[in-house]
Amino acid sequence: MKNLKFLALTAFAFAMISCGGDKKTDSVPTADSSAPAATEAPAAEAPAGGDTNAYDPKRGLGKWDASNVDVSKFDAAMADAGKKAAEVKCFSCHKLTDEKLVGPGWKGITSKHEPFWIMNFITNPDPMINVDPELQKQLEICLVRMPNQGLSDTEARDILEFMRQNDGAK
Repeated sequence: MKNLKFLALTAFAFAMISCGGDKKTDSVPTADSSAPAATEAPAAEAPAGGDTNAYDPKRGLGKWDASNVDVSKFDAAMADAGKKAAEVKCFSCHKLTDEKLVGPGWKGITSKHEPFWIMNFITNPDPMINVDPELQKQLEICLVRMPNQGLSDTEARDILEFMRQNDGAK
């Protein structure tokens, strides 16, 4: 019976850590940090000293902006690849409807945020959560920080295209 309790406790602890149970409040990487986001966004793009006045809520924080995220044409192949990536990395926390699971539902997300904001957030969630008032409100509702899934640029763009498809892009 002791072994069963130990196993259950260990599994619970692992689940909390792997699903975003780590509630770091600062975005400064530590020596044991393995999050790839530290190299995704140059430090110059983050607000200095937590100055939220420098944060652009339409763009977010990261390398993506209107010059490098082109959504002028819908790409079904990218959307299919994005669905496959989302099935592995996103659907344990998000639904395609507006219903909350662990995180908010995805329905209508592409009409609420600019494509490059979505790309910045899904590739670089922690710095944005730390400064974006809307994301902080969402955190109060969901109670779990979105973990950095270590998405490649291609995966992030494919997931964005899948989100667009979910919202009716054709």
